[in-house]
Amino acid sequence: MSPVRKYVLSIAGFDPSGGAGVLADIKTFESNKVYGLGVISANTFQNDEEFNKVDWVPVDKIIEQIDILKKRFEFEYVKIGLVENLEVLNILVSSLRSQVSSLKIVWDPILKASAGFEFHKEVNKALSENICRELYLITPNMPEALQLGIHTEATENAKHLSQFCNVFLKGGHAEKKVGYDTLFLKEGKQFSFRPKIKDVFPKHGSGCVLSSAITANLAKGEDLHRACLKAKQYTEKVLNSNKTLLGFHKL
Repeated sequence: MSPVRKYVLSIAGFDPSGGAGVLADIKTFESNKVYGLGVISANTFQNDEEFNKVDWVPVDKIIEQIDILKKRFEFEYVKIGLVENLEVLNILVSSLRSQVSSLKIVWDPILKASAGFEFHKEVNKALSENICRELYLITPNMPEALQLGIHTEATENAKHLSQFCNVFLKGGHAEKKVGYDTLFLKEGKQFSFRPKIKDVFPKHGSGCVLSSAITANLAKGEDLHRACLKAKQYTEKVLNSNKTLLGFHKL
């Protein structure tokens, strides 16, 4: 099939509020002019303020969802969000890349819900490095970067992980220069992105929106630096769209 828009796949959790997870990804894809395909990795019981529990989808069922989509649609970019553990992520990445070796995968390492629920308390550092070797980009915030790497400082961990794949370190949790993000390229270069809007309203699922917007821009042919810049600008508009925890996506 030859779409007017590129197909992009999201593998993520189902958030009933629509602020995060696969629903937020699809909204972001649509607003950024790609066609979003969605695969559910977990069913979450939450709203924009409260998280009660999660039911994980077995990895074979996740792959089964992907396989039937691949019968009809070609996609070059995949965004992965919430997964049960690194072992499941490793299986998914291996399965995807075994079918399309040139596939570019963006992983948003969701280790803790914005409402406070912890999905992963301990991370196998060696396994995370091995997985990163097969990814195109990861988009951790600072607490996530601390958990994923071997150092005790988020920026050092981002630099370390950029040996294996590109890393976009989100600065929303920074003590200084809040909202300043840094892109660490695998080739060694790095770029900083400052916020254009100073006063924004926090949103449930903003990390999902940012990583999905980056993926959409990449699918449209933007280079990584430009894709990140445009995604940051888009996310800031969502953050500033209203004063609630649920943002509006504008075409």
